[in-house]
Amino acid sequence: MLKVLNLYAGLGGNRKSWTNVQVTAVEMDAEIASIYKENFPQDEVIVGDAHAYLLAHYREFDFIWSSPPCPSHSRIRQMASKKGDYKEVYPDLKLYEEIIFLQGFCGVPWVVENVRAYYTPLIKPRELHRHWFWANFPLSDFKTEHDVIIKQVSSSTEVFGFSLKGKKLSKRKDQILRNCVNPALGLHILECAFKKKQQVLTTTDEAKASGVETLRTPPTTEVVGIRAGDIL
Repeated sequence: MLKVLNLYAGLGGNRKSWTNVQVTAVEMDAEIASIYKENFPQDEVIVGDAHAYLLAHYREFDFIWSSPPCPSHSRIRQMASKKGDYKEVYPDLKLYEEIIFLQGFCGVPWVVENVRAYYTPLIKPRELHRHWFWANFPLSDFKTEHDVIIKQVSSSTEVFGFSLKGKKLSKRKDQILRNCVNPALGLHILECAFKKKQQVLTTTDEAKASGVETLRTPPTTEVVGIRAGDIL
């Protein structure tokens, strides 16, 4: 079974359509982590620092997905800060720390996801469906007819099958729901990582029984969308 590390897991939108996977999810917010566990009881859920967990455990997985916090990069947050609605903050460069670290050390397929930033990215991403992605495997185009209009999401909205109705949370429910990645996009990214749907283990369960080994599709050696001149 494919061992997946799901960092900054949130409610698990990216993970919802994955099957035949053994997922370790890391989420700092204990309330959100509890809801994730309700939705995915089979997953191991760790309440803690995803950035630190990546550094300590990246060798233990077959696929890594990281979605570092986006507010400090967000165009919406920047515009609201200019109006005085939010305090100005520096962009959190842990995003780029993870990209550079994974590029230099990680030998399995990995992807880092974030919002389209208000600034020119320090490392060129691949844009898919309003998101920016950095990965060490090719990402094909993605389209879907089933989507959520972010501006219409409220605390009572059901998003991709996730609902927070009746939940008492310290954070705004609409913001938590808006952070959900479309599950179809999450599945698309996983399939891109291995070219064939989740046929990724060096030896599958069936192969173990028959004694026949199946080779894993190796990741590319370059980060998608990045050339030497793209790092400013």
